[in-house]
Amino acid sequence: MSNRAGRTIAALGMACLSVTALAQEPEKAERRGVSVIRAGTGPAAKGPAQNFTGTVRVEGRFQREAPARVGGATVTFEPGAHTAWHTHPLGQTLVVTRGHGFVQEWGSPAQAFVPGDVVWIPPQTKHWHGAAPDGGMTHVAIAEVQDGSSVTWMEPVSEEQYREAAAVIPRGPS
Repeated sequence: MSNRAGRTIAALGMACLSVTALAQEPEKAERRGVSVIRAGTGPAAKGPAQNFTGTVRVEGRFQREAPARVGGATVTFEPGAHTAWHTHPLGQTLVVTRGHGFVQEWGSPAQAFVPGDVVWIPPQTKHWHGAAPDGGMTHVAIAEVQDGSSVTWMEPVSEEQYREAAAVIPRGPS
């Protein structure tokens, strides 16, 4: 990947940072023009154990009020960390910015991804994603809200499911 592509992806990750600062300043939140959400202005949160296995950090959450529907966050997975099975009513896009990992659709083999890859998960597709066992991974996750929700969480990925996925995935970027 070229330095320019890497900088572009990093800039996208930084651009997708928290609107928490705007929410704390209502006069800015009501502004109708272009706004810039400054890097590091929002809190980081640990991914909850009912939705994630391993250590996961969620930061830079962003979501606008209706009629806007798109929102997301920058999510960092430590080695071996991953989501539970879940779906999104209108699909999900992942922009991989660091490390390597994989995504798996229910009933299909896992697919590897590396920095610069963009993953599209169609609406209502049961899937999970996370870091490879030997390295961490960061992605910007983007999904749209429908009827007040952007995700439906399901059961955890079993140890056997994770091991099977990891066994067929090449290690690291090629």
